[in-house]
Amino acid sequence: MRRAVRAIVVKDDHLLVMHRNKFGKEYYTLIGGGVDAGESYEQALLREVQEETGVQLTNPTLVVIEEAGEPFGTQYVFLCKYVSGEPQLHADSEEAKVHALGQNLYTPMWLPLSTLPSASFRSETLKRELLKGFTEGFAVQPVTIHSSHEH
Repeated sequence: MRRAVRAIVVKDDHLLVMHRNKFGKEYYTLIGGGVDAGESYEQALLREVQEETGVQLTNPTLVVIEEAGEPFGTQYVFLCKYVSGEPQLHADSEEAKVHALGQNLYTPMWLPLSTLPSASFRSETLKRELLKGFTEGFAVQPVTIHSSHEH
């Protein structure tokens, strides 16, 4: 089963997300990706966020484990502290190479938290958990959720 990491990063009431336009289907995801052999979840998280956005973060704390089924596998979602940087694809990233082809677009951006309830997320289950975390605070122990992805 695939293992992946995702980052929850908030700056000035905006959530760091990847806007996707996948052959005309538009939605948002949290920034992240697969864990490489020999990497810790934290190392993978910092690498993925750096590759996909250039944003620097610190203090990753595991808050949600999403059992997302195939092909997504288990997603380890970390609440992180923003340090610096503005989101832009790294020129050498896989996402930038795919984006350049023009049919499957990746746009890292800051999404206003006020628009999150109506934003289309790849995982609506995870979005509900994020909204709960932002209003009630994230649990000290990671919460496990199960989702099926519409996209």
